[in-house]
Amino acid sequence: MELQVTNSPFNQEQVELLNRLLPTLTEAQRIWLTGYLTALNSAAAPVTSNTAPLVTLAANAVVTSKEVTVLFGSQTGKSQGLAKKVSKKLEERGFQVTLSSMGDFKLNALKKVQNLLILVSTHGEGDPPDNAISFYEFLNSKRAPQLEDLRFSVLALGDTSYEFFCQTGKDFDKRLEELGGKRLTPRVDCDVDFDEPAAEWMNDVISSLSEASVVPAIASGAGVTIESGTESEYSRTNPFKAEVLENLNLNGRGSDRETRHVEISLEGSNLQYEPGDCLGIYPENNPRLVDKLIEEMGWKADDLITINKNGEKRSLRETLLRNYEITVLTKPLLEQVAKLTSNNDLKELLMVGHEQQLKTYLNERDLLDLVQDYSLKGVPANEFVAILRKMPARLYSIASSSKAFPDEVHVTVRTVRYEAQGRDRYGVCSVQLAERVQAGETLPVYIQHNPNFKLPDSPETPIIMIGPGTGVAPFRAFLGEREETGAEGKTWLFYGDQHFSTDFLYQIEWQRWLKEGVLTRMDVAFSRDTDKKVYVQHRMLEKSRELYQWLQEGACVYVCGDEKKMAHDVHAALATIIEQEGGFSAEEAAEYLTRMQQQKRYQRDVY
Repeated sequence: MELQVTNSPFNQEQVELLNRLLPTLTEAQRIWLTGYLTALNSAAAPVTSNTAPLVTLAANAVVTSKEVTVLFGSQTGKSQGLAKKVSKKLEERGFQVTLSSMGDFKLNALKKVQNLLILVSTHGEGDPPDNAISFYEFLNSKRAPQLEDLRFSVLALGDTSYEFFCQTGKDFDKRLEELGGKRLTPRVDCDVDFDEPAAEWMNDVISSLSEASVVPAIASGAGVTIESGTESEYSRTNPFKAEVLENLNLNGRGSDRETRHVEISLEGSNLQYEPGDCLGIYPENNPRLVDKLIEEMGWKADDLITINKNGEKRSLRETLLRNYEITVLTKPLLEQVAKLTSNNDLKELLMVGHEQQLKTYLNERDLLDLVQDYSLKGVPANEFVAILRKMPARLYSIASSSKAFPDEVHVTVRTVRYEAQGRDRYGVCSVQLAERVQAGETLPVYIQHNPNFKLPDSPETPIIMIGPGTGVAPFRAFLGEREETGAEGKTWLFYGDQHFSTDFLYQIEWQRWLKEGVLTRMDVAFSRDTDKKVYVQHRMLEKSRELYQWLQEGACVYVCGDEKKMAHDVHAALATIIEQEGGFSAEEAAEYLTRMQQQKRYQRDVY
């Protein structure tokens, strides 16, 4: 509707100005302006008859809370990064945002929250991340309050190659509804390629909150703090082509293992990192596997394939090399493949009641196995490639301090090779680094910040580091940083591998740091050098009294490496040490460790 002098309380000059302005406003700007005028009039002198119609309109609008609580549960920092992003978008639209990790959130404040956004990853076999455990347990306990006034939405991050895909997000979504909460928008479950669905979820949430919150509050500056400084243009969605400076095998001759130490230049990227962060590398599939797959399907390697929504095309071979995952099978993929073929055996495998057979089949098989086992030859390349999952980056704990190595980043990568189903198998990125990447070549990389695995704020705080195998990588960064900053806190490293003579990664550096006092003490466990296998948790138990004394002195504990076995065994060893040396019950020892996690004195980077 166009304003006129006859249908509004404005004079001709005002009408002309408003008619030029109003059509140019976005929805968010119109909402903000409505609230601004209401707030302005409520604080001003008594309203005159000329302004009454506008004030009455705004006063009759539905007004709900403009306060939004954003909670994240994150192991590697992805959920936390998305939580910061949605918080910033909300603040730009006049919302008052409280941003917090679930571990830092005061549980008794939940019953006062009216608008809640949950962003959470799923860790291990359907478990919540470390910093979400206490909140997860509280919600599922008898202490959880009824939440009839709560409106919520959940963004779940996961990986469809795992059986319990996005399980933690699903659990939160279900439990909040059981407690009386109402959904602002439906839960969104994200696979490893999460950018587009996460952006859509943010837009939907903001739209839903804006519709229900017509009158915006005047921004108070409270809530999330937006990081300042110059940010790099390179990111997960725009990786930097970084030059490889060095690529060495750390294992000695005769070792059963191959571990690459890769030094990469970040010069010109403006990419910044801290010890505890990860480097994301976008790998390429093994050319032998790609060529065999094309042959089995009867495709032509130089056929053009559309690779994105912009219509960009590449040859089929290039597409399968760089753009799509072909080494991991998931249930959603098999369900999509079944729609493209009339193979009844494949459809039967996906039927209810065959869950165990499906799980067994998915383990250690790849796309080539699938097309051979179920005779998929003849499915058009364009249709087949369209259902594949985009190539996910591989994340590696950074093994260097940027203070010690400016404009460089180092990673420690164990090469994965094994045989399964009568065929040799290869780790996608690790074998690329071992066999096909030389110094002088480039890799697409980005920094994945991990705020949940960081050195203590005080340089005086003692640290205990537990990292067998390549799990020792971030502790090379920790000690390099402490050497450069002159930190005086005590340091203790537990390290393990198979053989002292061939598998002692970075041995010379640890010895130098021990000599210079940067590393206070080191205990090692080489499992194949003795009749009885000895691991890092055994060394911890042997030093039980001293380790507990360090904990009593305020030491922070860091664990990096295999989640399925090592991390569980180390956790159990810590609980045993606290129980025995501190005179606690098993329940009290568990609570001790929980408090340490909440205080950020027990941090894990496990995979």
